[in-house]
Formats: sequence, C-alpha cells, structure tokens
Amino acid sequence: MRSLLNCAGTNELAWNTPEGYRYTDSLVCPDGTTCHLDVIKKPVFNPDGSRQMLVVVGRDITDRVLMEEQVRALNATLEERVAQRTDELSATLAELESFSYSVSHDLRTPLRAIEGFSSVVMDEHADALGPEGMDHLRRVRDAACRMASLIDDLLDLSRHVRKPLQRRDTDLSATATSIARDFLDGSPGRTVAFEIEAGIHAECDPVLLRTVLENLIGNAWKFTRPVPHPCIRFGRRREAEGLVFFVSDNGVGFNRADATKLFTPFQRFHSAAEFEGSGIGLATVHRIVQRHGGWIRAESQPGQGATFLFSLGA
Repeated sequence: MRSLLNCAGTNELAWNTPEGYRYTDSLVCPDGTTCHLDVIKKPVFNPDGSRQMLVVVGRDITDRVLMEEQVRALNATLEERVAQRTDELSATLAELESFSYSVSHDLRTPLRAIEGFSSVVMDEHADALGPEGMDHLRRVRDAACRMASLIDDLLDLSRHVRKPLQRRDTDLSATATSIARDFLDGSPGRTVAFEIEAGIHAECDPVLLRTVLENLIGNAWKFTRPVPHPCIRFGRRREAEGLVFFVSDNGVGFNRADATKLFTPFQRFHSAAEFEGSGIGLATVHRIVQRHGGWIRAESQPGQGATFLFSLGA
C-alpha cells in the first residue's frame, strides 16, 4: 500500500491549509482489494514558521462507500422503473382517452337518429299511437336526448384533457364578469346579485379557465334558483395553502360528507327533475385544475350554500 505520507500532491495542499486538508482516497491493498479512506492532514509548524510535521489520520470508510454505491445503483434502477411505469401509464391513459372519445363520438349518430325519428313519428302518427303510445315514445325520445347531452359533455371532458396547456396572464375578474353577464342576459326574468372581486389575474390557460368558471358559476346559478335573494361571489381568500380562488353561493347546498364525490363523473346529489345536468361539469373542472398543478375542494351544508375553492399551481 502506498503511504499516505508520500502523497506529494495532497501533502502540499495540506501545508498550504492551516486548518487542515480533508479528502477521500482509494488505495489498493496487498490482497488486491480496494480500500477507501477518509483522510485528514493537519500541518504543524515550528515557532519560526518552518514546517515541522504533518499529522495524518486515515479512517477506513470502505463499507460506507460500498453501501453508497449500492444505494446509487438501486436509485438508478428505481428511477428507470418509475420512468418506464410512467411512460406505460401515460400511454394507457392516452389510449383510454382516445377510446372514450371514439366511442362517445360514434354513439352520437345512432342517438341523433333515435331522437329524430321518434320526433317524426310523434308528429306524424300521433293519432295512430294514441295517448299511451305517445307517452312511451316521448320517454324514448327524452332518454335519447339526455344520452346525447351526456355524450356531448363526455366529448367536452375528453377535449379539455387532450388540449395542450397554454399559460398566460389572464384577467379572471373580467372572465367571471363576462360569464355572469351571459347568464343574466340568458334569463332576463331572474334577479341574481353577483359580487366579483376586481383585479384578479392568474398565469393559466384562459380557454380552460373560462370553462372552470363557467361550470362553477353555472352550478351556483342553478342551485340558487329556489332562493329568494340569490347571490354568487367570485374572489380570493387566504387559506393554509396560500391565496386561493373561490366561487360561492347562498343556494341549496349539500352534505359536506359528500364533497369528495362531487368531482367524480356522473355524480349527482339531486334528481334531474329538481336540477338539470349530467354530472360531468365538476369532473371537467377537477381535470383542468389538476392539469394546472392545482387542487379544488368544496365546502357546504344543506340550505347554507356552497363554496368551491381552487388553486392553479405555480
């Protein structure tokens, strides 16, 4: 084994480092194995400043180095496996999205045919069908219409998931104001108070965030219908996670225990006779917010309105 004292290069470094010089070294032992050392060299000088000696301490760290090498190898293997599984999962999800889109798209044509022909039969053969036959056929047509609407919502969900994300500075206050105006113009008989905080901007995809606000404000619009003095608010508030966005209302609300189920496709807490909808809107909102690196949650109690809070990531 070559002597630690004879490592001229590190010796000179140690003489020029009064506090001592520390480094690791690998030496070949007489039996041919490699020994890893943690070495400290501390210079000692005579009173006149001349060199007296180097104090050299070497500690065997072979076991530690070998374990570190094993950990690095395991990490590299793990990272490779994770990358492989991630690629496989991404490919599977892409296939599922493509399949969902294709099936939904292909189902539209026969459903439109059912809807169209049932309407023709009802218009042109009402007398032959009689009241009972008309009622049965009306049920068929209404079911086809609901299914067609559901498929349209599924296609929208698929499009929003597949659309490339294009972040830019977006005036969310202006977006919310525009959406509120659309709802008010579309239902001139309703009086709803909107409170929209001014000056809210975010780095986000403006098209996708409009979809988020349309769904959240649309839900608030729908579920405040039975309330005497409906009010819908959009703004920001401080939470444990930081400054987040919210849409709140004073509508019918829902059981807070069911809040996590809201963002599952087709999940509904009210019958279609009470409130229209397919149960896809909040699932779409959830997907869009997740794509922005954010989160969304709901707070509510029956009869006390609802608040949807969401973030948009960095």
